[in-house]
Amino acid sequence: MSLEAVEAQLTESVARLSRSVVRVTREAVAPQRGMRGGVPEGSGSGVVIDARGLVVTNDHVVRGAPIVRVQLPSGVEVAGERLGEDPLTDLAVLRIGRSDTPAVEFGDSDQLKVGQFALAVGNSLGLPGGPTASVGVISALGRPLPGADFVFEGLLQTDAAINPGNSGGPLADLRGRVIGITSAVAPFAQGVGFAVPINTVRRIADQLVTQGRVVRPWLGIMGMAPPVPGAEPGIDLASVVPGSPAEQAGLRPGDRILSVGGQGSATVRDLLRRLSELPLGGAVDLVYRRGGALRRTVVRIMEPVAPRPQ
Repeated sequence: MSLEAVEAQLTESVARLSRSVVRVTREAVAPQRGMRGGVPEGSGSGVVIDARGLVVTNDHVVRGAPIVRVQLPSGVEVAGERLGEDPLTDLAVLRIGRSDTPAVEFGDSDQLKVGQFALAVGNSLGLPGGPTASVGVISALGRPLPGADFVFEGLLQTDAAINPGNSGGPLADLRGRVIGITSAVAPFAQGVGFAVPINTVRRIADQLVTQGRVVRPWLGIMGMAPPVPGAEPGIDLASVVPGSPAEQAGLRPGDRILSVGGQGSATVRDLLRRLSELPLGGAVDLVYRRGGALRRTVVRIMEPVAPRPQ
């Protein structure tokens, strides 16, 4: 493909994405005299994912906001109804009650490769005049967020310029298919931004729309990967919660989990990602090693049990 063809593809993709990118503004409760809404406290981006008027943005963009306003590409400003938020993936879904803004086309984040082009579109720095576009590559896959507490989902890392105001906007491939939702930039680095993979976004958004929250499976274990280089890949169990699905399946401290549902689990992140794909109420085969013996068991998939008040 010639440079002119690449340029034409980029400009077409930016134009198409910009029709689905919105500005999300968080407002305080008390409006000033003569103002229609509250006092603006901050803003970010969002992307229309469904023709019914559903918008995905970052949880940190709308978290704790009593009033959320959404400005459409046409310039029209509407109220955003929060349908649900998930702090672990930094995602939130809004309903805007309009169907005149086109939804984006989704890509497949499971098929991404390091080095392929990435296109970020969003309201950088809250500047007027429409969304800002930047181009880079996918720098890494499955990243944790540096300097943060444990992040449930692996993130896409990109060197496409991401600035304050981009949060909640789309990260797309060269054809304009959304492959992630931008979430953060490392403040101590240059050219290091992060996005939630779109396959994760779609799964989380579906639960937020239908249930208002994300339900994650629970095994009832504490584990760590083997610290010895060259050791058999797996998760060594440090403890097992009494009465938990893990205990009921016969797991004990000292066991090493090797695979779940036929897929290897070398880290706790691998295990949690695999469990997050399974429906509650079902069961999954689990292979583990106890001493020198290889064993198999079946674990029930259930929601965490709230502790009883003392």
